[in-house]
Amino acid sequence: MSADTSVDLWVTGGPGADAEELDALARQLRDRLLELDVHDVRARSGGRVPDGAKPGDAVVAGALVVTALPVVLPEVFRLLGTWVSSRPARGVRVELDGRSIALDDATPQERQRLIDAFLAPRPDSAPGAPEDPAGSPSDGE
Repeated sequence: MSADTSVDLWVTGGPGADAEELDALARQLRDRLLELDVHDVRARSGGRVPDGAKPGDAVVAGALVVTALPVVLPEVFRLLGTWVSSRPARGVRVELDGRSIALDDATPQERQRLIDAFLAPRPDSAPGAPEDPAGSPSDGE
């Protein structure tokens, strides 16, 4: 069975967005995410700022951590894309396995292409390679 994966999310806002507004949006997003088959969605503690964000940006507030099986991630990303598209001038920055993606002002088609590329298997993981060493095939025939 696959292990849970943690995905870091930061709700981002326009220049006038304050911490209170971002936290309210994050709570709304959390409620929607909990409707999916995720294991947990909680507020991110520690105030970590995502790569590329300026220290003065209002992205520190509104941080969430989603814990789910990898098979649920496409569903999580679909929800994020829908959620962002219904909130103009808002976005969500997502970090997974040291990589990040910003879901913001792209068109729905562009956003879906970005999500598909982000979730596609990475070239550094060989197709058919076992995830669990205990399940690896024997070395000889």
